[in-house]
Amino acid sequence: ATTEIYTLSLHDALPISDYVAETPHNGDTDNGGNTMKRTPLALAAFFGAATLASGAIAASHAGDWTKSPFGADDQAGRSNLMTPAKAMEATALMKTGNVVSLGRTYEAGMPLFGARAFALRGTGGLAGGPLAQNGVIWNDDFLATEIGQVGTQFDGLSHIGIHEKGANKFYNGIDANDMNGSYGMNKLGVEHVKPFFTRGVLVDMVGLLGRNMEAGEEISAQQITDALAKQGTAMPGEGDVVIFHTGWGDLWMVDNEKFNSGCPGIGLEAAAMLVEAGVVLVGSDTWPVEVVPNPDPNLAFPVHQEFLPKNGIFIHENLASERLAEAGVFEFAYIFAPVPIKGATGSPGAPLAVY
Repeated sequence: ATTEIYTLSLHDALPISDYVAETPHNGDTDNGGNTMKRTPLALAAFFGAATLASGAIAASHAGDWTKSPFGADDQAGRSNLMTPAKAMEATALMKTGNVVSLGRTYEAGMPLFGARAFALRGTGGLAGGPLAQNGVIWNDDFLATEIGQVGTQFDGLSHIGIHEKGANKFYNGIDANDMNGSYGMNKLGVEHVKPFFTRGVLVDMVGLLGRNMEAGEEISAQQITDALAKQGTAMPGEGDVVIFHTGWGDLWMVDNEKFNSGCPGIGLEAAAMLVEAGVVLVGSDTWPVEVVPNPDPNLAFPVHQEFLPKNGIFIHENLASERLAEAGVFEFAYIFAPVPIKGATGSPGAPLAVY
Protein backbone atom coordinates (compact mmCIF):
# COMPACT_ATOMS: atom_id res chain seq x y z
CA ALA A 1 0.00 0.00 0.00
CA THR A 2 1.11 3.57 -0.63
CA THR A 3 0.24 6.77 1.15
CA GLU A 4 0.37 10.27 -0.24
CA ILE A 5 2.53 12.74 1.67
CA TYR A 6 2.61 16.51 1.45
CA THR A 7 4.87 19.36 2.37
CA LEU A 8 3.57 22.67 3.78
CA SER A 9 1.62 20.88 6.53
CA LEU A 10 -1.21 19.79 4.28
CA HIS A 11 -2.30 17.03 6.66
CA ASP A 12 -2.53 19.58 9.45
CA ALA A 13 -4.64 21.84 7.27
CA LEU A 14 -7.61 19.54 6.74
CA PRO A 15 -8.46 15.92 7.50
CA ILE A 16 -7.82 13.85 4.40
CA SER A 17 -11.09 11.99 5.06
CA ASP A 18 -12.96 15.09 3.95
CA TYR A 19 -11.89 14.33 0.39
CA VAL A 20 -12.28 10.53 0.35
CA ALA A 21 -15.28 9.01 -1.40
CA GLU A 22 -17.96 7.47 0.78
CA THR A 23 -19.20 5.08 -1.90
CA PRO A 24 -17.45 3.28 -4.77
CA HIS A 25 -17.73 4.54 -8.32
CA ASN A 26 -20.23 2.72 -10.52
CA GLY A 27 -19.15 4.04 -13.90
CA ASP A 28 -19.39 7.14 -16.04
CA THR A 29 -22.64 8.41 -17.48
CA ASP A 30 -23.49 10.00 -20.77
CA ASN A 31 -25.55 13.15 -21.24
CA GLY A 32 -28.71 11.21 -20.57
CA GLY A 33 -27.45 9.72 -17.34
CA ASN A 34 -26.96 6.24 -18.80
CA THR A 35 -24.06 4.24 -17.42
CA MET A 36 -21.17 3.85 -19.85
CA LYS A 37 -18.61 1.07 -19.66
CA ARG A 38 -14.95 1.89 -19.82
CA THR A 39 -13.16 -0.10 -22.46
CA PRO A 40 -9.63 -0.30 -23.86
CA LEU A 41 -11.01 1.41 -26.97
CA ALA A 42 -10.48 4.82 -25.38
CA LEU A 43 -6.81 4.18 -24.88
CA ALA A 44 -6.48 2.55 -28.27
CA ALA A 45 -8.05 5.54 -29.97
CA PHE A 46 -5.74 7.89 -28.13
CA PHE A 47 -2.55 5.97 -28.77
CA GLY A 48 -3.44 5.52 -32.40
CA ALA A 49 -3.72 9.26 -32.92
CA ALA A 50 -1.39 10.80 -30.39
CA THR A 51 2.28 11.54 -30.78
CA LEU A 52 3.77 9.02 -28.36
CA ALA A 53 6.50 9.98 -25.94
CA SER A 54 10.08 8.89 -26.43
CA GLY A 55 11.18 5.49 -25.14
CA ALA A 56 12.96 7.02 -22.18
CA ILE A 57 9.91 8.99 -21.07
CA ALA A 58 7.49 6.12 -21.52
CA ALA A 59 9.80 3.83 -19.61
CA SER A 60 9.74 6.18 -16.63
CA HIS A 61 6.17 5.14 -15.92
CA ALA A 62 6.53 1.45 -16.70
CA GLY A 63 9.78 0.91 -14.80
CA ASP A 64 11.18 2.06 -11.46
CA TRP A 65 9.50 5.40 -10.76
CA THR A 66 12.30 6.42 -8.40
CA LYS A 67 14.71 6.75 -11.33
CA SER A 68 14.29 9.78 -13.58
CA PRO A 69 14.73 9.20 -17.33
CA PHE A 70 16.67 12.48 -17.35
CA GLY A 71 19.42 11.25 -15.07
CA ALA A 72 20.28 10.61 -11.44
CA ASP A 73 20.77 14.32 -10.70
CA ASP A 74 17.59 15.53 -12.40
CA GLN A 75 15.41 17.98 -10.48
CA ALA A 76 13.53 19.50 -13.42
CA GLY A 77 11.19 16.65 -14.36
CA ARG A 78 9.46 16.90 -17.70
CA SER A 79 10.26 20.58 -17.97
CA ASN A 80 13.40 19.10 -19.57
CA LEU A 81 11.19 18.65 -22.64
CA MET A 82 11.06 22.41 -23.13
CA THR A 83 13.30 22.76 -26.18
CA PRO A 84 13.77 25.36 -28.92
CA ALA A 85 11.78 23.04 -31.19
CA LYS A 86 8.79 23.10 -28.82
CA ALA A 87 8.96 26.87 -28.57
CA MET A 88 9.02 27.23 -32.34
CA GLU A 89 6.10 24.82 -32.62
CA ALA A 90 4.16 26.96 -30.16
CA THR A 91 4.85 30.19 -32.03
CA ALA A 92 3.04 28.73 -35.04
CA LEU A 93 -0.14 28.69 -32.92
CA MET A 94 0.05 32.45 -32.30
CA LYS A 95 -2.09 33.48 -35.26
CA THR A 96 -4.11 36.46 -34.00
CA GLY A 97 -1.83 37.98 -31.36
CA ASN A 98 -4.45 37.66 -28.62
CA VAL A 99 -2.94 37.17 -25.16
CA VAL A 100 -5.10 35.70 -22.39
CA SER A 101 -4.11 35.45 -18.75
CA LEU A 102 -5.24 32.19 -17.19
CA GLY A 103 -4.49 33.34 -13.66
CA ARG A 104 -7.10 34.43 -11.13
CA THR A 105 -6.76 37.44 -8.85
CA TYR A 106 -5.00 36.72 -5.57
CA GLU A 107 -7.08 38.08 -2.70
CA ALA A 108 -7.96 37.27 0.90
CA GLY A 109 -11.49 36.16 0.03
CA MET A 110 -10.51 33.52 -2.54
CA PRO A 111 -11.07 29.81 -1.87
CA LEU A 112 -8.23 28.35 0.17
CA PHE A 113 -7.48 24.71 0.93
CA GLY A 114 -7.90 23.82 4.60
CA ALA A 115 -6.23 26.31 6.92
CA ARG A 116 -4.02 27.96 4.33
CA ALA A 117 -3.80 31.72 4.59
CA PHE A 118 -3.39 34.75 2.37
CA ALA A 119 -2.66 37.96 4.25
CA LEU A 120 -1.44 41.07 2.45
CA ARG A 121 -0.37 44.02 4.56
CA GLY A 122 0.53 47.51 3.44
CA THR A 123 2.42 50.11 5.39
CA GLY A 124 -0.71 52.10 6.22
CA GLY A 125 0.97 55.12 4.71
CA LEU A 126 4.10 55.90 2.77
CA ALA A 127 6.92 53.45 3.30
CA GLY A 128 9.46 56.13 2.52
CA GLY A 129 10.10 59.58 1.18
CA PRO A 130 9.91 62.25 0.13
CA LEU A 131 13.52 61.92 -0.94
CA ALA A 132 15.80 64.25 -2.87
CA GLN A 133 14.79 67.40 -4.75
CA ASN A 134 12.38 65.47 -7.00
CA GLY A 135 10.37 64.32 -3.96
CA VAL A 136 10.25 60.60 -4.71
CA ILE A 137 7.88 58.63 -2.44
CA TRP A 138 7.08 54.91 -2.32
CA ASN A 139 4.98 52.12 -0.84
CA ASP A 140 5.88 48.57 0.16
CA ASP A 141 3.83 45.56 1.20
CA PHE A 142 4.19 42.31 3.11
CA LEU A 143 2.57 39.01 2.12
CA ALA A 144 2.12 36.01 4.43
CA THR A 145 0.91 32.92 2.61
CA GLU A 146 1.79 29.44 1.38
CA ILE A 147 3.36 31.16 -1.59
CA GLY A 148 3.04 28.36 -4.13
CA GLN A 149 -0.13 26.71 -2.84
CA VAL A 150 -2.87 29.34 -2.97
CA GLY A 151 -4.93 30.80 -5.80
CA THR A 152 -3.72 29.94 -9.28
CA GLN A 153 -0.93 27.61 -8.24
CA PHE A 154 1.79 25.60 -9.91
CA ASP A 155 2.73 22.40 -8.11
CA GLY A 156 6.44 21.64 -8.09
CA LEU A 157 8.12 18.29 -7.61
CA SER A 158 8.73 18.69 -3.88
CA HIS A 159 5.02 19.17 -3.15
CA ILE A 160 3.82 15.56 -3.31
CA GLY A 161 5.50 12.28 -2.46
CA ILE A 162 4.77 8.65 -1.68
CA HIS A 163 5.13 6.74 1.56
CA GLU A 164 5.90 3.10 0.86
CA LYS A 165 8.07 0.39 2.38
CA GLY A 166 8.68 2.61 5.39
CA ALA A 167 10.22 5.45 3.37
CA ASN A 168 9.02 8.87 2.19
CA LYS A 169 10.10 9.36 -1.40
CA PHE A 170 9.70 12.16 -3.90
CA TYR A 171 10.56 12.58 -7.58
CA ASN A 172 13.68 10.76 -8.76
CA GLY A 173 13.70 8.72 -5.56
CA ILE A 174 14.76 11.66 -3.40
CA ASP A 175 14.21 10.88 0.27
CA ALA A 176 12.27 13.37 2.36
CA ASN A 177 15.05 13.37 4.95
CA ASP A 178 17.45 14.69 2.33
CA MET A 179 14.98 17.14 0.84
CA ASN A 180 13.09 18.78 3.68
CA GLY A 181 14.56 21.81 5.41
CA SER A 182 13.38 24.40 7.90
CA TYR A 183 14.02 27.19 5.41
CA GLY A 184 12.74 25.51 2.27
CA MET A 185 13.49 22.35 0.35
CA ASN A 186 17.12 21.35 -0.05
CA LYS A 187 16.26 19.51 -3.26
CA LEU A 188 13.46 19.71 -5.86
CA GLY A 189 12.81 23.39 -5.19
CA VAL A 190 10.81 25.16 -7.86
CA GLU A 191 13.92 27.09 -8.91
CA HIS A 192 15.01 23.98 -10.83
CA VAL A 193 11.95 24.00 -13.11
CA LYS A 194 12.59 25.27 -16.62
CA PRO A 195 10.30 27.89 -18.21
CA PHE A 196 7.39 26.63 -20.30
CA PHE A 197 6.83 27.79 -23.87
CA THR A 198 4.94 25.05 -25.62
CA ARG A 199 1.74 23.89 -27.28
CA GLY A 200 -1.31 24.08 -25.04
CA VAL A 201 -4.50 22.09 -25.55
CA LEU A 202 -7.85 22.89 -23.94
CA VAL A 203 -10.17 19.96 -23.31
CA ASP A 204 -13.60 21.57 -23.06
CA MET A 205 -15.71 19.19 -21.00
CA VAL A 206 -18.51 21.73 -20.73
CA GLY A 207 -18.68 21.89 -24.48
CA LEU A 208 -18.77 18.10 -24.73
CA LEU A 209 -21.42 17.52 -22.07
CA GLY A 210 -23.45 20.67 -22.58
CA ARG A 211 -23.29 21.43 -18.85
CA ASN A 212 -20.93 22.10 -16.00
CA MET A 213 -19.52 19.01 -14.34
CA GLU A 214 -20.31 18.02 -10.77
CA ALA A 215 -18.15 17.18 -7.76
CA GLY A 216 -16.95 13.59 -7.84
CA GLU A 217 -17.57 13.28 -11.59
CA GLU A 218 -14.61 11.62 -13.23
CA ILE A 219 -13.36 12.51 -16.70
CA SER A 220 -12.75 9.29 -18.59
CA ALA A 221 -10.16 8.62 -21.26
CA GLN A 222 -12.94 8.16 -23.80
CA GLN A 223 -14.40 11.56 -22.92
CA ILE A 224 -11.05 13.20 -23.57
CA THR A 225 -10.88 11.69 -27.06
CA ASP A 226 -14.53 12.62 -27.68
CA ALA A 227 -14.01 16.23 -26.56
CA LEU A 228 -10.94 16.68 -28.73
CA ALA A 229 -12.71 15.11 -31.70
CA LYS A 230 -15.67 17.45 -31.26
CA GLN A 231 -13.32 20.44 -31.06
CA GLY A 232 -11.29 19.28 -34.04
CA THR A 233 -8.15 19.43 -31.91
CA ALA A 234 -5.18 17.15 -32.45
CA MET A 235 -4.26 14.88 -29.58
CA PRO A 236 -1.62 16.11 -27.11
CA GLY A 237 1.92 14.94 -27.68
CA GLU A 238 5.31 14.99 -26.03
CA GLY A 239 6.04 18.25 -24.23
CA ASP A 240 2.48 19.58 -24.57
CA VAL A 241 0.30 21.12 -21.87
CA VAL A 242 -3.29 19.95 -21.35
CA ILE A 243 -5.90 22.08 -19.57
CA PHE A 244 -9.36 20.83 -18.62
CA HIS A 245 -12.37 23.14 -18.56
CA THR A 246 -15.02 21.61 -16.30
CA GLY A 247 -17.11 24.66 -15.38
CA TRP A 248 -16.23 24.21 -11.71
CA GLY A 249 -14.39 27.52 -11.83
CA ASP A 250 -17.76 29.29 -12.07
CA LEU A 251 -17.98 28.82 -8.30
CA TRP A 252 -14.80 30.82 -7.66
CA MET A 253 -15.61 33.74 -5.32
CA VAL A 254 -19.31 32.90 -5.79
CA ASP A 255 -19.68 29.82 -3.60
CA ASN A 256 -16.29 29.12 -2.05
CA GLU A 257 -17.65 26.50 0.31
CA LYS A 258 -19.00 24.40 -2.54
CA PHE A 259 -15.87 25.04 -4.60
CA ASN A 260 -13.74 23.58 -1.81
CA SER A 261 -16.10 20.68 -1.05
CA GLY A 262 -14.89 18.53 -3.95
CA CYS A 263 -14.71 18.80 -7.72
CA PRO A 264 -14.82 16.99 -11.05
CA GLY A 265 -11.59 15.94 -12.69
CA ILE A 266 -9.47 13.21 -14.16
CA GLY A 267 -8.78 9.88 -12.49
CA LEU A 268 -6.05 7.30 -12.86
CA GLU A 269 -7.32 6.08 -16.23
CA ALA A 270 -7.09 9.48 -17.88
CA ALA A 271 -3.85 10.20 -16.03
CA ALA A 272 -2.28 7.08 -17.53
CA MET A 273 -3.29 8.31 -20.98
CA LEU A 274 -1.62 11.66 -20.43
CA VAL A 275 1.51 10.13 -18.92
CA GLU A 276 2.02 7.92 -21.96
CA ALA A 277 1.37 10.82 -24.32
CA GLY A 278 4.40 12.59 -22.83
CA VAL A 279 2.64 15.74 -21.62
CA VAL A 280 4.67 18.07 -19.44
CA LEU A 281 1.89 19.71 -17.41
CA VAL A 282 -1.83 19.24 -16.73
CA GLY A 283 -4.08 22.03 -15.50
CA SER A 284 -7.72 22.72 -14.78
CA ASP A 285 -10.25 25.21 -13.42
CA THR A 286 -10.43 23.13 -10.22
CA TRP A 287 -8.25 23.19 -7.13
CA PRO A 288 -6.65 19.70 -7.53
CA VAL A 289 -7.12 18.90 -11.26
CA GLU A 290 -8.14 15.36 -10.28
CA VAL A 291 -11.59 14.13 -9.26
CA VAL A 292 -12.53 14.64 -5.58
CA PRO A 293 -13.70 12.56 -3.88
CA ASN A 294 -11.90 9.80 -5.70
CA PRO A 295 -14.23 7.04 -6.95
CA ASP A 296 -12.11 4.56 -5.02
CA PRO A 297 -12.77 5.28 -1.32
CA ASN A 298 -9.35 3.87 -0.46
CA LEU A 299 -7.47 6.52 -2.47
CA ALA A 300 -6.75 10.20 -1.87
CA PHE A 301 -5.15 12.35 -4.57
CA PRO A 302 -3.56 9.45 -6.48
CA VAL A 303 -3.28 11.46 -9.70
CA HIS A 304 -0.96 13.87 -7.94
CA GLN A 305 1.26 10.90 -7.19
CA GLU A 306 1.18 9.64 -10.76
CA PHE A 307 2.09 13.04 -12.15
CA LEU A 308 4.58 14.58 -9.72
CA PRO A 309 6.76 11.97 -8.01
CA LYS A 310 6.33 9.14 -10.51
CA ASN A 311 6.60 11.03 -13.79
CA GLY A 312 7.78 14.59 -13.17
CA ILE A 313 4.60 16.02 -14.72
CA PHE A 314 3.61 19.39 -13.27
CA ILE A 315 0.13 20.48 -12.18
CA HIS A 316 -1.46 23.91 -12.63
CA GLU A 317 -4.56 24.47 -10.50
CA ASN A 318 -7.33 27.08 -10.36
CA LEU A 319 -6.88 28.25 -13.93
CA ALA A 320 -9.39 30.59 -15.58
CA SER A 321 -10.04 28.12 -18.39
CA GLU A 322 -13.39 29.72 -19.19
CA ARG A 323 -11.52 32.57 -20.87
CA LEU A 324 -10.37 30.16 -23.56
CA ALA A 325 -13.59 28.17 -23.77
CA GLU A 326 -15.71 31.28 -24.22
CA ALA A 327 -13.42 32.41 -27.04
CA GLY A 328 -13.58 29.00 -28.70
CA VAL A 329 -9.80 28.60 -28.43
CA PHE A 330 -8.66 25.02 -28.01
CA GLU A 331 -5.04 25.24 -29.12
CA PHE A 332 -2.58 27.94 -28.12
CA ALA A 333 0.92 28.75 -26.97
CA TYR A 334 1.20 28.15 -23.23
CA ILE A 335 3.78 30.41 -21.58
CA PHE A 336 4.74 30.27 -17.92
CA ALA A 337 7.91 30.84 -15.92
CA PRO A 338 7.59 29.64 -12.30
CA VAL A 339 8.79 32.23 -9.79
CA PRO A 340 12.27 30.89 -8.91
CA ILE A 341 11.89 30.88 -5.15
CA LYS A 342 14.71 28.69 -3.90
CA GLY A 343 13.39 25.72 -1.99
CA ALA A 344 9.72 26.40 -2.69
CA THR A 345 7.24 23.58 -3.33
CA GLY A 346 5.32 25.54 -5.95
CA SER A 347 4.82 28.90 -7.56
CA PRO A 348 2.20 31.60 -7.90
CA GLY A 349 1.77 33.43 -11.16
CA ALA A 350 -0.50 33.80 -14.17
CA PRO A 351 0.24 31.58 -17.18
CA LEU A 352 -0.43 33.11 -20.57
CA ALA A 353 -2.29 31.59 -23.49
CA VAL A 354 -1.41 33.23 -26.81
CA TYR A 355 -3.33 32.36 -29.95
